[in-house]
Amino acid sequence: MIYHILDYLREAFPDSGIGFYGFQNLLFRCIMAALTGLAIAFFAAPRIIRMLLRMKIGDRPEFHHAALNELMRERANTPTMGGIIILLAVIVGTVLWARMNNPFIHKALVIMFWFGAIGGTDDWLKLTAKSHQRSRDGLRAWEKLVLQFGCTTLIAIFLYSDMSDISDAHRFWLPFYKQGIPLAKWMFAVIVVLYISAASNAVNLTDGMDGLAPGCIGIVAGVLVVLCYLTSETMAPASDRTWASYLLIPHIPQSGELSVFFAAIAGAILGFLWYNCHPAQVFMGDVGSLSLGAAVGYGAVVTRNEVLLFIIGGVFIMELFSVILQVGYFKYSGGKRLFRCAPIHHHFHLAGWSEPQVVVRFWLLSMGFAVLALATLKIR
Repeated sequence: MIYHILDYLREAFPDSGIGFYGFQNLLFRCIMAALTGLAIAFFAAPRIIRMLLRMKIGDRPEFHHAALNELMRERANTPTMGGIIILLAVIVGTVLWARMNNPFIHKALVIMFWFGAIGGTDDWLKLTAKSHQRSRDGLRAWEKLVLQFGCTTLIAIFLYSDMSDISDAHRFWLPFYKQGIPLAKWMFAVIVVLYISAASNAVNLTDGMDGLAPGCIGIVAGVLVVLCYLTSETMAPASDRTWASYLLIPHIPQSGELSVFFAAIAGAILGFLWYNCHPAQVFMGDVGSLSLGAAVGYGAVVTRNEVLLFIIGGVFIMELFSVILQVGYFKYSGGKRLFRCAPIHHHFHLAGWSEPQVVVRFWLLSMGFAVLALATLKIR
């Protein structure tokens, strides 16, 4: 919005002496979006937390593990649905500093709204309904999947249309390999639908300790800022050569504007972590985890880095597969467990690690995965 307002003023009043060109620079707008997201999250959080307390939107953690319930009992009645804080900060930061005529930005905001609404509905049903078990359990798994697949199917259709003239967009790209694999239209759609939904649910599984999921998402968002910039921008203002051609990665024109979106996410996460660090004053809830997971999945799809996100988001992959392995082994072995508890962060908590130890060590793992992913860009 600020970009368009200043651009309009420059064109409408050419003799006004307005000499500020910084708003046209993508990196400047990324910095401002991050600072805006941080400021809004930091200053809006206390008011939203008080509102959640008045509404008695408090967490009531229940696990099928007595020892884990004992460890997590101090979390009872802490306000959840704090993802509203992040959503507000991200949307305002993006709308203020991104170019709002960019089609990739439109879809990013739609995904945040849609998946935030799914998560918010699930949180609300689980935390406020007391009359019958159906509501207490929130949305059923198949209901969530239908709503997620409905949104991502529409996103896939419109995304393919926007990328119809971009040859690199119709390929499946692998790390360490400089040539993409051609994709049929239906294969592109299947990847978009499954990938965004899977990323959303993986982040949702990780959201179980103070600051764990938000901190890891902030690191992933920072890497996506870089990837979105590299897939779109030229190497210098007067150069025709792009970073994509130099690094042998897919070139997706206009995707650089998503750097502003992910910078706003990174800033909002920093502001939210002030209140979500141990001991947390507020939890993100499904309204935050589902929307943020879908957002990073969308960023990977747009920049054609679906496989690379497996490295960037290595912590989320660990969490997701720990649940899959636990369930599979439990059924195969007739009731035995592979881990003490899944997702795997609970396994380490039960093994004797304190909650801050688990969180910080998983953050360090996430940073390591992020550095490894960026290193693959030059090894092609």
